[in-house]
Amino acid sequence: MFSALCRRLVPLALGACFTASAFAASTPTGAIANQQARYIATYFPGRMTGSPAEMLSADYVRQQFAQMGYESDIRTFNSRYLYTTKDKRQNWHKITGSTVIAAHEGKASQQIIVMAHLDTYAPHSDTDVENNLGGLTLQGIDDNAMGVGVMLELAERLKNIPTEYSIRFIATTGEEEGKLGANNLLQRMSAAERKNTLLVINLDNLVVGDKLYFNSGKSTPASVRKLTRDRALSIARSHGIQAAINPGLNASYPKGTGCCNDAEVFDNAGIPVLSVEATNWSLGKKDGFQQRAKTHSFPDGTSWHNVRLDNQQYIDKALPGRIEHRGRDVVKIMLPLVKELAKAGK
Repeated sequence: MFSALCRRLVPLALGACFTASAFAASTPTGAIANQQARYIATYFPGRMTGSPAEMLSADYVRQQFAQMGYESDIRTFNSRYLYTTKDKRQNWHKITGSTVIAAHEGKASQQIIVMAHLDTYAPHSDTDVENNLGGLTLQGIDDNAMGVGVMLELAERLKNIPTEYSIRFIATTGEEEGKLGANNLLQRMSAAERKNTLLVINLDNLVVGDKLYFNSGKSTPASVRKLTRDRALSIARSHGIQAAINPGLNASYPKGTGCCNDAEVFDNAGIPVLSVEATNWSLGKKDGFQQRAKTHSFPDGTSWHNVRLDNQQYIDKALPGRIEHRGRDVVKIMLPLVKELAKAGK
């Protein structure tokens, strides 16, 4: 499956918590993702990097991996981001983030990373606070509890399947402050680990956008794009799921490539990536930031970081069934794709 690429690369525990393993075998596709996303959004709102909610949610995800039988741990990192006051003064906010890593070991040394950021938006300015962006009550079901939920379902359904290549499931934080966790993850990777990373799959903002997009990195080779992005679209078509690539209507964002998420860190390092997101690359500035047409429910065509909009109660009312529908669709596409790419056995 990855032969062309390989030739190029190789000469706080809670009193009660949700347990995917208990019903995974008997539940429909997407059910675990939906349950996990709703649990994380409900019990850990305000998952700002370095906050108690972020640390608790990271430990929860670690526990979920452990209950599946994975070796899993939490790596902390120190960083900072700029905060701007009303009078335009800027100061550094220091933070300690938590990255959760679980390992599905394969037979070969090469690996595939499946990644989703766990954190929610932290206000970067007094203006953000006034506009109700981020903060302690932001559920972040779209950005990005559902991404984490899908990752957990993939981990659950793959746990007993042998694979040729290893799979690393990683929940990052610090994404909302400038991809801090992804940068720290890359910095900690040895030269050999970077070389042996065949692909990074990033799951982000899967709910509110008009349709699903599968985009490659600017540096991802054409041979890998065919095996990843194009194959994802083919699987989507086989299930009758609407999916697309960035049409390239903005010259700054070439056709079929993604932007502005954790995958970009690895793309810039020359590691192949596949970005999975829901938005609408044909609207607004055609840069992927406008998720849908502007309506009464979504006046700006987005739910980005908005406490009132990015919560499950609001989305359930404004877009009935969307949360369940998207979780199911993404897992239907990603599960067979990851199996193919990791060369899964039976």
